[in-house]
Amino acid sequence: MLPASETPMQRGRDIGRRDLAHIYGVGDLTLAQVIAFDRTRDPLLTTKGRGLGKVTSGRVARITPAKIPRVIGKKGTMITMLKKETNTDIIPGQNGVILATGKNPDQERIAVEALYMIEREAHSSGLTDRVKAFIQDEMKGKEIGQTSSVA
Repeated sequence: MLPASETPMQRGRDIGRRDLAHIYGVGDLTLAQVIAFDRTRDPLLTTKGRGLGKVTSGRVARITPAKIPRVIGKKGTMITMLKKETNTDIIPGQNGVILATGKNPDQERIAVEALYMIEREAHSSGLTDRVKAFIQDEMKGKEIGQTSSVA
């Protein structure tokens, strides 16, 4: 549940009269934080905070929720490498939905392809090195494509 009081304040709007339909629509993707949870009622969410709210850019990958720990890696090594190599911000959700946001669509595409590669090969050893090599090859291919289109 997302109460109106847990959404960013709109300029000129009274907090008691805030209508979520002015902020969110059906099918909108939202980054929210769980602020309260118990088994007797729905979780309480907030979209107040840095980086939270309506998602306006990026690509979404949906993987098996059980593979999220593999995407993150031991001590965050895999996700740190993904962010660094693709120059994207990657936000994994425990539900298996991952948002990749970069400066250009190619970076986002490569990040999502790497995430699907991790899901497919999560059981194998040496995956971090293979994913890094895949990303570097794709990024190199992207640079080659850009120089040939300029020439």
